[in-house]
Amino acid sequence: MPEADHPEARAMWAADAASAMLGMQVDFLGPGRARVSMLVRPDMVNGHDLCHGGLIASLGDSAFALACNSHGPVTVAAGFGVDFLVPGRLGQTLHADAREVSRRGRSGIYDVTVRADDPEAGEVVAEFRGRSRTITSR
Repeated sequence: MPEADHPEARAMWAADAASAMLGMQVDFLGPGRARVSMLVRPDMVNGHDLCHGGLIASLGDSAFALACNSHGPVTVAAGFGVDFLVPGRLGQTLHADAREVSRRGRSGIYDVTVRADDPEAGEVVAEFRGRSRTITSR
């Protein structure tokens, strides 16, 4: 996708040190949509040798942030919930596919499905729902 598409979301992503530290990559960005991937590294597993749930939530949050900022105005999370279905495992690539459900005025709702290995047909690891709020200034 050309760099000129969704410049506000791309600028936000370029300044996102947390997502970069976790090795996240943008695989797709479109109006109200984004897909972000992350390889589960040894430093990302918990005491049960499973991907830490907070990192799965971070992946969902990063995809959510891109999707809700794809329209241009600065938009932030008002809150989110995440349901874990199966664990992420060391060596898997997790894919978070975010899609806009509803956007009215300054509020939005976005669903994110996190899958293991195959972004389209992989096992669903988690379902994430984010609520956004567009702000007028920072």
